[in-house]
Amino acid sequence: MDAGNIENKPASKSSTLALLALTLGAFAIGMTEYIIMGLLPEVAKSLQVSIPLAGLLITGYALGVAIGAPIITVATHRMKRKQLLLFLMILFIAGNALAALAPNYGILMVARIVAALTHGSFFGVGSVIAAGLVPKEKRAGAIAIMFTGLTLATILGVPIGTFIGQTYGWRSSFWTITIIGLIALIGIAILVPKVKASSSSLKQELGVLRRPTVYVALLMTTFGFGGVFTAFTYISPILTDITKFPVSSVSYILVLFGVGSALGNIVGGKLADRKLMPSLLGILVVLAIVLAILSITDQYKVPALITIFVLGMAALGTVPGLQLHMLNTAKEAPTLASSLNVAAFNLGNALGAYIGGLVIDLQFGGGLTAVPWVASIVTVVGILFTLWGAQQQKKSIRL
Repeated sequence: MDAGNIENKPASKSSTLALLALTLGAFAIGMTEYIIMGLLPEVAKSLQVSIPLAGLLITGYALGVAIGAPIITVATHRMKRKQLLLFLMILFIAGNALAALAPNYGILMVARIVAALTHGSFFGVGSVIAAGLVPKEKRAGAIAIMFTGLTLATILGVPIGTFIGQTYGWRSSFWTITIIGLIALIGIAILVPKVKASSSSLKQELGVLRRPTVYVALLMTTFGFGGVFTAFTYISPILTDITKFPVSSVSYILVLFGVGSALGNIVGGKLADRKLMPSLLGILVVLAIVLAILSITDQYKVPALITIFVLGMAALGTVPGLQLHMLNTAKEAPTLASSLNVAAFNLGNALGAYIGGLVIDLQFGGGLTAVPWVASIVTVVGILFTLWGAQQQKKSIRL
């Protein structure tokens, strides 16, 4: 669908309020995705499971996004966009309420997957609606506003949610997210205008899946970003067990990572607009180096804090470039391409959380202490796929 399918485009004030409703939904979804990282010890202790097993709750969520994004995008191809957004938010609320009530690990995993099914489609559909709320020359800015919800979730939502969970129990964090989701649902229902279903051909959308370049782009995203979550999934035990920070400091340190992420996202976007593949390769190289350095600096408080800030910058600095490359690779199917790349990001999250947990379980290279440099190796694999993608791009330009 294109942004021109919005019926009765609202006035400027109404557009702003509608964007805020979408941004709040993005904030809640981003908070859900990352909240477990700051609460791993509390969840593991409460449900009587190991830290690596608790880490698989992140893997489960990521796999839910990876599976749900393309399936829901295709299955709801002709559904009215506002109805789809409301359905996704109701499903999201149900998943988080179930998480808050979960009596055991299995039910919590199911709840995480239910919530995850909404992730990719919400951002895909929400960005199209956001673009249609404003004049053509302001569409990129409108999409950026909606995606600030995800950034704010990293900077504020996760640290605040972690603090709430550590103070009042981890279930209270999921109740908080449930309430935010309810407010977003009401806001979307009242403020977001009606939007028609997609006008593009489903055959046209699915046709891009025949291209090898699409799969290389997905592998770039999966491994390039996968290294981040190999380490960051276990950032709480790394900070408390290795760096010897008190548990109460973790939420504040996550704010530091979030601020770095926000800056990295801005810088990465500007660099990608100038020279896409060179800047993307450069940022991935920096990311691999920073992850390797973390395996040394995590033994000292101040160097660890500096490294985590730079890690946030490098991690989110990759996102605009990876997203733009995917959209360039599949121009004829932007909705499906966007959903697939969201799925690839989350597949990387799942893979990273699994690899990090495996390193800890097997005590490979010292267990928890080895996680950052193993994460660096995962990113190096992403760099190799990016070099391949750059070669494909050069060949297509020559042709």
